[in-house]
Amino acid sequence: MERKPFEVETTKTDEDQKPYSAVDGGGSDSVDSFDEDQKKLVYRGWTVMPFIIGNETFEKIGIIGTLSNLLVYLTQVFNLKKYTAATIINAFSGTINFGTFLAAFLCDTYFGRYKTLSVAVIACFLGSLAILLTAAVPGLHPTPCGTKSSCEGPGAGQILFLMLGLALLVVGAGGIRPCNLAFGADQFNPKSESGKKGINSFFNWYFFTFTFAQIISLTLVVYIQSNVSWTIGLSIPVGLMFLACVIFFAGHKLYVKVKASGSPLAGIARVIAAAISKRGLKPVKQPWVDLYNHIPRNYANLTLKYTDQFRFLDKAAIMTPEDKLNSDGTASDPWKLCTMQQVEEVKCIIRVIPIWFACAIYYLAISIQMTYPVFQAQQSDRRLGTGGFKIPAATYVVFLMTGMTVFIIIYDRVLVPSLKRVTGLDTGITLLQRIGAGIFFAVLSLLVSGFIEERRRSIALTKQTLGMEPRTGEISSMSAMWLIPQLVLAGIAEAFTAIGQMEFYYKQFPENMRSFAGSIFYVGAGVSSYLASFLISTVHRTTEHSPSGNWLAEDLNKAKLDYFYFMLTGLMFVNMVYFLIMAKFYRYKGSDDKVISAIETSEDETKQKQAKNSV
Repeated sequence: MERKPFEVETTKTDEDQKPYSAVDGGGSDSVDSFDEDQKKLVYRGWTVMPFIIGNETFEKIGIIGTLSNLLVYLTQVFNLKKYTAATIINAFSGTINFGTFLAAFLCDTYFGRYKTLSVAVIACFLGSLAILLTAAVPGLHPTPCGTKSSCEGPGAGQILFLMLGLALLVVGAGGIRPCNLAFGADQFNPKSESGKKGINSFFNWYFFTFTFAQIISLTLVVYIQSNVSWTIGLSIPVGLMFLACVIFFAGHKLYVKVKASGSPLAGIARVIAAAISKRGLKPVKQPWVDLYNHIPRNYANLTLKYTDQFRFLDKAAIMTPEDKLNSDGTASDPWKLCTMQQVEEVKCIIRVIPIWFACAIYYLAISIQMTYPVFQAQQSDRRLGTGGFKIPAATYVVFLMTGMTVFIIIYDRVLVPSLKRVTGLDTGITLLQRIGAGIFFAVLSLLVSGFIEERRRSIALTKQTLGMEPRTGEISSMSAMWLIPQLVLAGIAEAFTAIGQMEFYYKQFPENMRSFAGSIFYVGAGVSSYLASFLISTVHRTTEHSPSGNWLAEDLNKAKLDYFYFMLTGLMFVNMVYFLIMAKFYRYKGSDDKVISAIETSEDETKQKQAKNSV
């Protein structure tokens, strides 16, 4: 994973006077050339936080305020069918999440975080503005149909303009997600105590602003959109996004801007290419001694011991007479000869892939809980109190966020100390155990969802309803508050699995791939979003003309949404079993298991023999 050393675009500062000397894995010669610039580098830290945190807050309220009620917007303003709207939303979410991987690559390889974020915040503003125009300009959305049972759908031009807005949001959100957290951390000196404390505090503020933005968007903004005016409700995110842009660029001269340092993907490609080109070589007897393993000075990544998994990759580090070395000990052709360290880093990535796949399937439960409970709420009693106030259907998703936020506190303050006394681990349980617990709660969430929907539909068909939801059906007298348990369970699942995943990838990936470690989390969510779209479309087509009725009909009282939930429960249970099997055989990076211990013992014995022979 060899990359250029750390490099910055600015040398202006005032807070911490210590230079940042870490590198991303380059050679020793290249590090010295930057010493003079780094001595001038001082970090402003909290001085620039008002610009970064202010931008984060308004930006997230703007993005989430635009997207959180988009499902209802597509059905009520663009007159789309429910399954069509759900398919679009899932595909859109998946594209954003896949966009983070491309953004991380471009950021690390070419542009750096500041330039990537500059383009992204502007794209988000323009995208939210385009969505606003589809509501404000009559010609950009279909004719409102009120209480009509059959409505005019959108024209090609209207769909095209809507997709333009969504595409801009893909560029914006896809660029912001993998870069904004790391950009904020760049402003603190990681070598000083005050800098380390500042980074930890910034992470806390970051997640606080995210939760705050979710709550504001899912309550106030969604209420205005659903009950006052779509134009006014969508104008709020546009105004906030514009303010976020102003705040972000106001700190232009104050930021520490880390330049692009080259993509670590090239290192992975080199190991694979070298292993393939040398596939005919015989394995060495003592790979921990015989494999080429030159490690440059100031190498950023943790030095790894040899492991005997995926041994076909070891051939990339076997030296042949044709392989030449430079004067500093590095390979003259890195596509023909790699170090054992590089091979072990690729092994770390390969080990993560089966776990990542299980987590991608897991997120399918969260994708569904972000869409269909909104439709369930629309056909349930959403009245609060006796004053006639109705909770907007999209607002109920806030219970998922609330469940996650509250359980994080309970987990950190209650469960971890209790489990620590039992397991002896500082974290209470291992990362894979935490992820597995979340997958279990996701299964439970879908199972409860099926029973709740069965109850909602039964009450709608057997008892007096509360009226008619336009273009949908009768409103069940079951309180929409019954949806809270399934959403809270999904929130608990996220508290376990989402946070566990982020920490797992962060710790198990090579240190110079941590931006990609964050992006593959979103890529996994993107896979699940596409899978959700595929399942919704497939189930709709398959059951549309079946004797038992369409499982995903527009009128949920005539649908079999509970069957869909139970089907997903079975799928998630199979995924949980798969995850448990993969977790059982997983080897943590740098773990001292029996195999590694045996290799280290043999390595020590070999070194002792070599020392005796030299004497």
